Amino acid sequence: MNKAITDGVVFMPPEFSVGLDVWSSGNGTPGSDTYDNAANAAFVPADQDFGGCLEVQTISSTTKLRYMGETPMLPGCYLRVTARVKVVSGALPDVRIAGWAGGAGGSHVGGLLETGPATTLDSYGKVFEVSAIIGSGQRTGVDMVWGSVPLYGHFGLDLVGNVGSIVRIDDIVIEDVTSVFLRDMMNWVDVRDFGAVGDGTTDDQPAFEAADDAANGRRVLVPAGTYYLADSMTFENHVEFEGTITMPDDKIFSTTKDYSISTYIDAFGSEELAFKKAFQALINNSGHESLDLDGRRLSFSAPIDMQAAVANKNSYAQRRHIHNGQLIAEGTTNWETDVYTSQASYNRSDPKRLTNVVNVANIPVGSLIEGNGVGREVYVRSKNVAAQEIELSAPFFDADGTQTFTFKRFKYILDFSGFDYLDKLTISNVEFQCSGVASAVLLSPAGLIYHFRDCFFTKPLDRGITSHGEGCQGMLIDRCQWLSNESGKLSQERQSIGFNTNGNDVKIRNNRAVHMRHFGVIGGSSSVITGNHWFQGDSAPAGTRMAGIVLTRTNCRATITGNYVDNSFIEWANEHDPDPDYNSEYSFSGLNISGNTFLAGYVASWFGFIVIKPHGPGHYINGLNVTGNVFRILGGTKIDQIERVDTTYADLSYDQLSNVTFAGNMFNAIKNPTFNPLTLRHEENTLSQTWVVDCAPLLPFHGWAKLVEGLTFEGKIATNNNTSHHEVPYVKIKQGANSDQLNLVWSRDVTGTVVLKVRMDNPLD
Repeated sequence: MNKAITDGVVFMPPEFSVGLDVWSSGNGTPGSDTYDNAANAAFVPADQDFGGCLEVQTISSTTKLRYMGETPMLPGCYLRVTARVKVVSGALPDVRIAGWAGGAGGSHVGGLLETGPATTLDSYGKVFEVSAIIGSGQRTGVDMVWGSVPLYGHFGLDLVGNVGSIVRIDDIVIEDVTSVFLRDMMNWVDVRDFGAVGDGTTDDQPAFEAADDAANGRRVLVPAGTYYLADSMTFENHVEFEGTITMPDDKIFSTTKDYSISTYIDAFGSEELAFKKAFQALINNSGHESLDLDGRRLSFSAPIDMQAAVANKNSYAQRRHIHNGQLIAEGTTNWETDVYTSQASYNRSDPKRLTNVVNVANIPVGSLIEGNGVGREVYVRSKNVAAQEIELSAPFFDADGTQTFTFKRFKYILDFSGFDYLDKLTISNVEFQCSGVASAVLLSPAGLIYHFRDCFFTKPLDRGITSHGEGCQGMLIDRCQWLSNESGKLSQERQSIGFNTNGNDVKIRNNRAVHMRHFGVIGGSSSVITGNHWFQGDSAPAGTRMAGIVLTRTNCRATITGNYVDNSFIEWANEHDPDPDYNSEYSFSGLNISGNTFLAGYVASWFGFIVIKPHGPGHYINGLNVTGNVFRILGGTKIDQIERVDTTYADLSYDQLSNVTFAGNMFNAIKNPTFNPLTLRHEENTLSQTWVVDCAPLLPFHGWAKLVEGLTFEGKIATNNNTSHHEVPYVKIKQGANSDQLNLVWSRDVTGTVVLKVRMDNPLD
C-alpha cells in the first residue's frame, strides 16, 4: 500500500530551491519564524554532494527545521522522513529527525514521542543520512508511535549540540513506507495501525472501532498482545485474533461475520469465558440467531450462570439456538451438591409456599426439597428473604405443620435459573458430558418452548434437565440420549433422573435413556410421550424396578404411545396434590397408553407395568385407555398381571371406576391377562338356578364386576330332563367377598354354557 500512488496523497515537502518561506525554525505551525531571509541560513545552489541545499548555522542548543505544510497522518499509514547532512565547519553536532503532532483544530497532541534517534556527526565533509519512521501502530521499526489522534505532522530535523556549527542539509524526503509493514496478502487491517497498544491496560476500543471502520470488507487483524476494551464492541467485518482481549463482564463483544465459539475462544483465550461472552452476544445482538460450537469440546470448571453472563437482561423471548459441540464438567469441588437443612412451616391452604423459613437467605433458588409429605421433584422456585418465605415449584401432599426440610442444590453445566423468563431456546447436537460430577441443564422458572434435540446427557450425577418452575411449558425433547453414571447400581439405589416437568404440553419423542432412577417425572398435563426407549434393569434376581415415567397429576391428559418400556413401569400418582383425598375432581383420568412394547426380566411376581398410586382415599379411575400394547416377561418367571394399585397411602374406590378400556393387548408370561370389557365363557354342568360367574383375576386392578354388556347362549340351556330352556336370566353384579363375581339367576335349575361381556367400570359415568 502506498497512499501517494493509490490515492494521490502528497507527502513530499518542496525542495529548498523553491523557497525557504515554508521552512520553519520553530515547530512549523502557522506564524512561526521561517528561514526565509534568516541571518543564520541560506540556500546553496551548487553543493558538490547535494546540488542545491540549505546551509544553516546553529544558534541554540537545539536548532529546528520543520516543514510548515501539514503532512497527513492517515490511520494505518507509515511515513519515513529522511535527511542527508554534512558539517562544513564549527562544532560537530548531533542530528535527528523530528516532528510536531497536530490534532483537530490545529491543536498540539501532547504526550507523544516527537523525535527520532540521534546520529553524531563526527567528521567534516562526510555525508550522513538520518531517518525515522512515524506511524499510528507500535510496531518494530517505528520510531515515533503517534496512535490515531494526530491528523497531521510538521516534519524536519533537529541539530543538537554546541552553537556555531555550519551544516548543509539536502532536500528532506518524506515517503509512505506502509508496505514495509504489510504481509504478503493485504486483505486485512491491523488494529495497531489505528493506535492499539495491547498492554492489557490501555483502552484499545477506539483503535478497534477505527480499524473495523477502515476495513471495508477486509479482515481485521488483532496481533499478539492483550487488548483491553472498556466498552461494548461490535465487529462488522471479519476479524482474526493472534492476541486476546479483556473487557468488563457486562460489556458485549459481537462478531457479526465470525460469530462462533472458535472466534470467541481465540478472542478471550478461555473456553469458559468465551462461552459466556458468546452467549451474551447471542442474547444481545439481533444479528445472531444461533451459537455454533464448531464441534469443539469445551471444558468448564464450574457451573455457567447463564443469566449472569448476560447481566443486562432478566428475560428474553426471541428464538435462539446453541448447537454442535460438547460441554464437559471438569472434576472440581465447584460441582459438589450444596445441602442445607432448615425448619419451615407449610399450610395446604397456600400450597406453593413455605413460611417462617429459618436462614432462608442461605437456601439457593433451584434446590430440591425433601421432607415428610413431600413428593418427588419439588424445587425452590423463588424466595423472599425479608418475608422468610419460599415459593415452591409444586405443592406438598401431606406436610401441614412445621418440620425440618432438606434442600439440595445440584450443580448444572448450564444454569438458566437466574432468568425470570426465557422463551424458545433451542439446544441441538450438544453433548452434556457431566462426568459423574454435575447435572446438565436447569431451566428458567418461567418461559415457553425450550427445545432439546439430538443431545446426549452423559453420566449426570443427579439430573439431566430440571424445571424448578413452569419454564418447561410446551417443552420439546427429541432424539436425545441419557447415559447413566449408575449402571453398576441396583435400580432402587440410583438417584439420577432424566428430566422433570411442571408445565403443560410437553412433547417427549424418540429418546433413549439407560439406567436412570426415573426417565421422567411429569407434573403437568397434556403430555405426549412417544417413540422412546427407556431401560432401567439390573442384574438382581427378582429385582426391584423403578418407574420410568411418573405422572403426578390425576387428570393428566397424557398420551403414551409407541414406546419401548424396558424393565420399568409407568406410575400414575397425585403426589403434588395439596389435598390428596378425593374431593369432587376428575380423579385419575385422561391417560392413553397404546401401541407400546413393555418388557421386563427377572422381576418379582407382584411386578406391574402400570401402577396407580393414590396418595389419599376416595380416588377412582375416570378415563384410562390401554390398547394395542405388548407385555412380555423374560427369565422363566411370570408376573401376576400387568397392572396394580400401590396402596402405600390409599386404595382406589372401585365402585366409581368408569371409562376404562383394556383391549387388543398381547401377553407373554403373564399369569392373568386383563381385559375390560372382559369376554368370559362360563360352563355350568350341574343343575342350578343361580350360576356364580367368577371374573377374577381377569378384570384390571382386581376391579369389581359392575356391568354385563352382553350375554349369549352357547348351545342349549337345558332343564333336568334335557329340555331346552329359552328364558334369559337376570344378573346380580358385584357379588362375592371381593365383588368380582356375577350371579346369573334363572327361573329354574338349568345347565349349559354362556358367553358374557363384563366390565369393571361404568362407561356411561
